Amino acid sequence: MAIQLLAGLLTILIGAELFTNGVEWLGNRLGLSEGTVGNLLAAVGTALPESIIPLVAFLGGNPEAMDIGIGAILGAPFMLGTLAMFVTGFSAWLLRKERRGILKVDAGAVSRDLRMFLLMYLLAVSAAFLPSWCKPFVALALLAGYFLYAWQMMHSGQSLSDDGLRPLYLSRGARPGYFFILLQLGLGLGAIVGGAEYFIHGIEYAAQLYGIHPLILSMIIAPIATELPEKFNSVIWISHGKDRLALGNVTGAMVFQSTMIPAMGILLSDWTLNLAASLSSFFLLTTVGVLYVIIRRHNCVPVSALIGCGLGYFGFIMAILWCML
Repeated sequence: MAIQLLAGLLTILIGAELFTNGVEWLGNRLGLSEGTVGNLLAAVGTALPESIIPLVAFLGGNPEAMDIGIGAILGAPFMLGTLAMFVTGFSAWLLRKERRGILKVDAGAVSRDLRMFLLMYLLAVSAAFLPSWCKPFVALALLAGYFLYAWQMMHSGQSLSDDGLRPLYLSRGARPGYFFILLQLGLGLGAIVGGAEYFIHGIEYAAQLYGIHPLILSMIIAPIATELPEKFNSVIWISHGKDRLALGNVTGAMVFQSTMIPAMGILLSDWTLNLAASLSSFFLLTTVGVLYVIIRRHNCVPVSALIGCGLGYFGFIMAILWCML
């Protein structure tokens, strides 16, 4: 069991290294800005695999599958806004590299991402309390919100330069071709997804072996593994001193998973929230809201504030355990 968990984590780590290296070169060859690479390419690329889960659940059609789908949609941004932020902050603290407690990012850009997330996520959650005829319009608003965000990202910042770019692993030439870049991206993403699946199976086996409650497994333990790609990508970029890509990978995925995926859920389900989904939404909005206020007030991104986001996750755990008693 321990070997399976370690093998899964090692596979994810190798995949994340291949993916981050490949996506940087793809952004460079396409003339994209650093923000576009982190917030769009990397964020959407790592978010797509787990986004298939709610789609499959909705197509199942039964009430239990619907609950699983809605829980997965709301759970993904929850893990990003709490644990992924914590991991990014803790990595930055552990690998200081002259940061002096502050991430080397554009605080205004991070504030923009968090503001967009808060507005879109709140809109998505509010749709659960609206009449059925209103919900399609909410879905359209969410889709429009993401396309506006993507358009802004595509037209902001300078192109990613060759400076500091590590050579592509599959091609040691000065300017690797698209074939090798896309091949490495595919291999990296495949390793990330495969490693995460292997890791999840190890966790499920451990839960059965030690008699862990299924609710704890589905709401607390398993989601950690489903968001491992974003966490590992951010750790890799933090270790290379690329804070903008590291944090943009998380905030970009948060915006994507608070707009495109909830829009799908609203259109394909009755979109009602159970207790667990409501609790996760409350703790997420509170955590990200506090982080947004701190960044706006200090005009920087303190590492301590990112680490503090972990409190939102542990607060949710305490609330779930209390409800189970």
